[in-house]
Amino acid sequence: MAVIWVGLAMSVLDTSIANVALPTLAGELHASASDAIWVINAYQLGMVMLLLPLAACSERLGYHRVYLFGMAAFALASMVCVFAPNLLVLALGRGLQGMGAAGIMGMNAGLLRRILPHRMMGKALGANAFVIGTMTAAAPTIASAILALGSWRWLFAVNAPFCAFALALGPFVLPSNPLETRRFDWTSAGLSAGLFACLVVGADLIARNDNAVLGAGMLAAAAVFAAVLVKGAWDTPAPLFPVDLLRIRLFGLSIATSSTSFCAQLIGAVTMPFLFQQGLHRSVLETGLLMTPWPVGTALASAVAGYLADKLPSAVLNSIGLIAMAAGLFLLAAMPADVDNLGIVWRTALCGAGFGFFQSPNNRTMVLATPRARGGATGGAMATARVTGQSLGAVLVALLFRLLPIGEAGRLCLAVAGGLSVVAALVSSLRLGHSLPSADQPRVDAEAEAAAEG
Repeated sequence: MAVIWVGLAMSVLDTSIANVALPTLAGELHASASDAIWVINAYQLGMVMLLLPLAACSERLGYHRVYLFGMAAFALASMVCVFAPNLLVLALGRGLQGMGAAGIMGMNAGLLRRILPHRMMGKALGANAFVIGTMTAAAPTIASAILALGSWRWLFAVNAPFCAFALALGPFVLPSNPLETRRFDWTSAGLSAGLFACLVVGADLIARNDNAVLGAGMLAAAAVFAAVLVKGAWDTPAPLFPVDLLRIRLFGLSIATSSTSFCAQLIGAVTMPFLFQQGLHRSVLETGLLMTPWPVGTALASAVAGYLADKLPSAVLNSIGLIAMAAGLFLLAAMPADVDNLGIVWRTALCGAGFGFFQSPNNRTMVLATPRARGGATGGAMATARVTGQSLGAVLVALLFRLLPIGEAGRLCLAVAGGLSVVAALVSSLRLGHSLPSADQPRVDAEAEAAAEG
């Protein structure tokens, strides 16, 4: 668990501190603000392209091997970023970091199923969410301290002790798993990578109006890739594109809930800095402090919800959390222009607490709803749903900001995020009456189980 938490902390910290440092990177590398965004986009793109292929690899090579491969790739990419002479090399290094992060993040579900008993899964996932929330809250302070004391290159050099710890200890403590003997589906791997690359880049091109024709063409290509993948995977046992798992009702509804809620979360996270600074005239420092209650609330609520998830129905906990998050987002959207800082703080804290109360129980349901042998595919699908939802949320924010003035667009974005949270709560409620299989009982959904196990 220490190795897993270190990997989580590093991945979250590296993403968040890069966000904070974008203006510095743009200035020192003589790049425009729009070009500097690729420091973030390249990381997300590298991750989403490889999540499903690496998940399929893990069932043939072992979760621990793919995890350690991802950690080694992340360490190498961090060194590329440290010594990058220009923005292009830095973006390429960040893309390689994202590919390594796919190996780290995508293996969590499979490794947890091998490390911990069924009854402790909620607590473990609550602890994971606590680590993520804590590092997200601490990242702006850490980044500011590094930039105040030295070069931006130290933002990536700080990964070295994390990687060294995991690579030194991981080979001795991470568990092995039974290996799949079927041939790896290289065609599906290429189609999956192409699908998510075209989806993310195409939507971004349309949202920013850089090249709408090319963007539309890429979205059309993504639709074709998706159709081919689903058709090929429909009757295939343990396919790379996990149609077999999505046909398990409990898992499919949980994935839909996750993707929708992460889309809402990203919209809120991207919108608030613009609304606070340009709409409510807060300083950069005030904005950072006013946004901190969200990750703090998420970290604290996740720990509590993880404990409760082992005792109460996850669908109920999920819906309560998502409704609380929706209420916080609607209240942020309706804030008066003269709202004081305390009025902002309790609203953002409500959003974060609601999101944390949803996250741990939903993750527990996704991890335990699928066959143990498909732990790699489960983790890959969970991470893909999260990244895809966040990517589409960012595209939606960019589109609304292009069409409307900042103040008006910011409030509309928060209202849209609140609406998405309500939709996620409704989807979550559809799982009421569908219980998880116990640790020692076979799954009720025999057809889906048979397809998953082959």
